[in-house]
Amino acid sequence: MATADDGTRGIRDQDTHGGSFLGEVKDAVSARAALLMIGVLALTALFIASYAGAFHSPKPKDVAFAVVAPQQMSGQLVERLDKLPGSPLDPRAASSEADAERQLKERDIDGALIVDPRGSTDELLVASGSGASLSQAVEQVVTQAEKAQKRTVQVRDIAPADKDDTRGLSSFYLVVGWCVGGYLCAAILAISFGARPTNLKRAVIRLAALAIYSVLTGLAGAVVIGPILGALPGSLYGLWGLGALIVFAVGATTFAFQAIAGIIGIGLTILVVVIAGNPSAGGAYPYPLLPDFWRAIGPALPPGAGTWVSRSIAYFHGDAVTGPLLVLSAWAVAGTVLTLVFAALTKGRTMINRSEVRQ
Repeated sequence: MATADDGTRGIRDQDTHGGSFLGEVKDAVSARAALLMIGVLALTALFIASYAGAFHSPKPKDVAFAVVAPQQMSGQLVERLDKLPGSPLDPRAASSEADAERQLKERDIDGALIVDPRGSTDELLVASGSGASLSQAVEQVVTQAEKAQKRTVQVRDIAPADKDDTRGLSSFYLVVGWCVGGYLCAAILAISFGARPTNLKRAVIRLAALAIYSVLTGLAGAVVIGPILGALPGSLYGLWGLGALIVFAVGATTFAFQAIAGIIGIGLTILVVVIAGNPSAGGAYPYPLLPDFWRAIGPALPPGAGTWVSRSIAYFHGDAVTGPLLVLSAWAVAGTVLTLVFAALTKGRTMINRSEVRQ
């Protein structure tokens, strides 16, 4: 008996101390875990590259801008502003001050210059509700251009950000919170019950649960940002509906990615929504201040579409929201359809990847 114990102990000692270090590493970190770690490393590098690339050197480019001036000088002024170094403005003539104000309020332009031909002081119209950094950039560009002509400007903000939302960032943070809620809800369901639903019925149940969660989360966000904190004005019901749509769109997209790629689908959602979507959303720096790549993708992703709509609800009476709402709806519908299609294709599957929990 003693000999047997000694032999067992020897084998155990050999497994613990006499085995190779590489074997211990393989036991501690599986090949699948190593691949996932490499994926996380790649996401981290992309996160840094995306945020730094978008934010490290913001500068205005082709900002939609209107000019109201007498006909004999309007064309010349538009041409001069169009030829400013770096092309910060995309100027066009407006028929009147009222027309320029209308375009600003409908978010067709981001600034307007009202020229006074009888004096040396002109009026600059901005809308800081679109983002304080953008209105400040426009003011700086126009002030310098006017100074070169020995003229000055007075600034009038026709859609100012709320006093408790001085940088115009509350709408962006609200949308980011809703996006996080959407993919976390889907991720929790994946961790608890398996990333891929095992049949169509389970997929429908998940989507229904997500819909209920989206309505509640949309309401929670709207109440916190509005009545509780007073950080964002605008319709409570409008923000509630927007929040529900954003949460569902992001959650359904996460479901679709999970149905396609399993647990890796969560990483794909982070890539699309967080790494690509957040810095290109026009939050900290509105679209005209972003580099071309981020400016191009931002309106097509949930954070960008959501931020635009939330600002329109808060400061522009809900104008110019049709396109962004269609973008969010497209993500919601595509996510739902792909989730159901892949669930139907896997009907009858009896085994789930070992990394997933059986439902």
